[in-house]
Amino acid sequence: MGNDLNKGVIAVQEKFSVVDEGDGWILLNKGAPLIVHPANNKGDEPTLLGGVERLLSYEMANGARLSIINRLDRETSGLVLIAKNKTVARELGRLMERREVEKGYDAIVHGWPEWEEKVVDAPILRRGEMEESKIYVMQMVHEAGKHCVTSLKVERRFMVSGKKMSLLSVMPQTGRMHQIRVHLSHVGHPIVGDKIYGGNENLYLKFIENGVDEEMLNKLVLQRHALHASRMSLILQDRSYEWSSDIPDDMQRVLSRCEIV
Repeated sequence: MGNDLNKGVIAVQEKFSVVDEGDGWILLNKGAPLIVHPANNKGDEPTLLGGVERLLSYEMANGARLSIINRLDRETSGLVLIAKNKTVARELGRLMERREVEKGYDAIVHGWPEWEEKVVDAPILRRGEMEESKIYVMQMVHEAGKHCVTSLKVERRFMVSGKKMSLLSVMPQTGRMHQIRVHLSHVGHPIVGDKIYGGNENLYLKFIENGVDEEMLNKLVLQRHALHASRMSLILQDRSYEWSSDIPDDMQRVLSRCEIV
């Protein structure tokens, strides 16, 4: 891979843009690896929530209270919907509970699936509940877990530097932690760049300790996992909304180096 993909560690920046805004809500396009909200007592780390609070400082001063409707992992880029008040937060929350918010993702995965479309119906839970796990947040497929369904569709298969990869369109029908990443790993096609579910969880521990080095990047291909929340649609206050977000530059650079087959 070229130096544009393999050089250095991604700096955390407050990188996001406004996609759309309405009465009581705002839709953002979040960059990676920006975290959505403060965690692990790292109050000085840039967050999407902090950036939006500053963006809406006038509204915040006049009583706005932000609620994140769909949370994305730090390394997942794409669409994040935020309510500005409790009334809209409750309404959007009910839509999420009734699965009336349709979400779509683009993922670059390892390998060439033998299928064109597939529905993965496999419950998941935190791995540490069943067996020893070096990573507290790591999830796994297990019959004792919560109901979890993801629809997958192959958009294209290609090669990058001699490695088989595919671009998938993904639609989660439920909303469990790390659902897409766990299900893709479960079916044998982990997401490119995934340090936890890519087959060697020690990469994540090494990353936490020392960041990304050249040897790790040769294995990962991309500095973060190649998952982008690209589509969202819903009906709110009797009005239909449908939004999309282009695949970001880092994932595009991987695709630009591919040999389509």
